[in-house]
Formats: sequence, C-alpha cells, structure tokens
Amino acid sequence: MIPDNEKYLSLATQKRDGSLVWTPVWFAQDQTQPDYYVFSAGDAGKVKRIRNFPAVQLAACNMSGKVHGKTINGRAGLVVDEATITLAYGLLINKYGWQLRLTNLFSRLFGRYQSRQIIKISLLSSN
Repeated sequence: MIPDNEKYLSLATQKRDGSLVWTPVWFAQDQTQPDYYVFSAGDAGKVKRIRNFPAVQLAACNMSGKVHGKTINGRAGLVVDEATITLAYGLLINKYGWQLRLTNLFSRLFGRYQSRQIIKISLLSSN
C-alpha cells in the first residue's frame, strides 16, 4: 500500500510490445477501499494503454518520477460513472487543495477539463 501522504505515484502501463511506461501522477486514496484515483488527459498514452492492458504497476515516487518505494501490482480501469468521478475529484481536491484547483482552472480555460479521464486503480492481493 502506498501511503496517502506521498505526493506522487509512479504508474507503469504496458505498451503493445510488453515494455512498461512509468509516469509520475497525482493520486488520492479511497480510505474505505484499497483503491487509488488518478486523473489524466483523455487522449494521453497511459489512458490508451490501460484500455488495452489494465494490469499496472505502481510505486511511490518524487515529482520527476524517481521511484523510492516498493512496486505494487494493480488493475486500472477507466471510470465513466458520475458518482465515482465526483468521489475521485473530491478526494483529489482534499489532498492537493489549491494546486488542483489552479490546475482545474487552467484546464477549463483551455477547454481540456471535459476531456479528462479518471482512472481507478485497485491493488491486487499478494499471495
């Protein structure tokens, strides 16, 4: 489990050739379930890769993506229902506050807000 006090999470998504692409992202954890929420541009590579290969890896990292935590396996899904989208944005705003509000403002100004994609990541239990 990645502690919610971490600011960034490195999300690894799989390309068609099997290689992984690691991307640092903001995330928020749902305290009622072991799920994480991330937002991205709807046309971003990671969104396209998740559509094809929902198995992901994640680890705590710094802003530049340097991993400093244990790698965890998960399963990502693209969220489409409004209740979950509202929950995800609420969790993200609670965590990032003014930084996310400012990001949202610029996304709205440039017409990118509505094309965002919320990604839900569920951890896979280790056996």
